[in-house]
Amino acid sequence: MSFQEKKTLFYLLSTFLIFGSYCLYVFQNAPFGILDQEDPFRFWGLFVIVLIPVTIVAKIILHIIFSIINRMVTNEDEPSFADELDKLIDLKATRVTHYTFSMGTVLAMGTLALGMTPNTMFVTFVGFAFLSEVAGYIAQLYYYRRGV
Repeated sequence: MSFQEKKTLFYLLSTFLIFGSYCLYVFQNAPFGILDQEDPFRFWGLFVIVLIPVTIVAKIILHIIFSIINRMVTNEDEPSFADELDKLIDLKATRVTHYTFSMGTVLAMGTLALGMTPNTMFVTFVGFAFLSEVAGYIAQLYYYRRGV
């Protein structure tokens, strides 16, 4: 397995770990009935605003840990450049990510148009944000395995 495949697989697993841990923490510590309150915008605003820096910091720390462990196990440095194939795979995976996120945004707005609660819209939006990141990593793995 190439370094890029290992890194992508690690990022995929870390995405599940970070998002799952954050959701578990938030929903275990939220007061009972938080999703049934009259003003869900404050809860979901805080949820997203805190999720972004938590994810960024956790991914930076996990990337450093991955690089150290990979260096210790394989005695190889991380490639300092990305060739045309890596760039093409990254662009195609980014396209998958953007399409998935765009579809989720439209569906989230559709829940409001259908008269569903704002909580449904936020759950759809946050869920598709997570799924779009996962879809991008899966696309990267697929393109590294299959080729472009």
